[in-house]
Amino acid sequence: MVRIFLISLFACFLFSSTIAQTGFSSPASLADSAQSILHLMKTIPDSLGPASRLNKSRVWFVSALHTGLYGGSLLVLNEAWYKNYPKRGFTSFDDSKEWLQMDKIGHGWSAYNLSRASTAAWKWTGMSKRKSAIIGSSSGFAFLTVIEFLDAHSTRWGWSWSDIAANSVGTGLFLGQELAWSEQRIQFKFSFHRKNYNDESLNNRSDQLFGKSWYERMLKDYNGQTYWLSANFKSFFKQTNLPEWLNIAVGYGADGMHGGFDNISRDGNGTIVFDRTDISRVRQFYLAPDIDLTKIRTNKRWLKTILLSLNSFKFPAPTLMLNSKGKWKFHPFYF
Repeated sequence: MVRIFLISLFACFLFSSTIAQTGFSSPASLADSAQSILHLMKTIPDSLGPASRLNKSRVWFVSALHTGLYGGSLLVLNEAWYKNYPKRGFTSFDDSKEWLQMDKIGHGWSAYNLSRASTAAWKWTGMSKRKSAIIGSSSGFAFLTVIEFLDAHSTRWGWSWSDIAANSVGTGLFLGQELAWSEQRIQFKFSFHRKNYNDESLNNRSDQLFGKSWYERMLKDYNGQTYWLSANFKSFFKQTNLPEWLNIAVGYGADGMHGGFDNISRDGNGTIVFDRTDISRVRQFYLAPDIDLTKIRTNKRWLKTILLSLNSFKFPAPTLMLNSKGKWKFHPFYF
């Protein structure tokens, strides 16, 4: 799931790499980088908006962009994940019970947002909404399927039918809404908070499993991730006086996971080196208000682009949580 998550956030990483060029040595340097990026975005002219009719030059450009990004991403993935593991014949495995299905929901989120990003690119060419949605969703799903084939031929992983199912749900959620409503009334969003423990052994275990940096934790630590389905009130109830940007979101997360299937770890000899079966692995369900950033009206195309990108993430808000043990908790501010 981490590999797919990385690609889904590809645009964000490109955005971040511009910041990284000036370093993170101080808040001032980060602010200067942000100002530089905003200045760059403001220089994008309105002529770069969606074409009024099919523009063949843009079609060629978007086709080349997809080919380059997809091909380049697969090459990077091969170097980073597959190169050091022997190849084998096609093999499948069942990982549907790992991480309380958090990784599967992550697959769905990735498929949804890849489809959305690809569709937006095809719309820019002047292609019809219906055709761009079909091509964008198909290309996103096909790309994730290629990754699954790479998994299937690696001794480290294998073909996962539950991954394919999750990818199908994410793609279907996007495409179904585009074909039915020509808009995304229910959006698939993500939020994350870093988990820290009073128990040093758990902090050490987290460092080993998920990494120490904030971005490693964001990508790998399922205990701190929450996935949301965020529905827009105004889209469903046209006559209401509620603001256009107001959403209601239901979320899913999990906690107490210090291993894929259980909280036990063994060394190469089979000796138990970590045993925290005393910690319950629990599912968590959330309810919170949200903001649909794409409903905020602005004539600035650069700002619309930023808002569209940020809309993949849940807006921090007061949140009610219920876990699988029947425990309720109210968070005044949750992300």
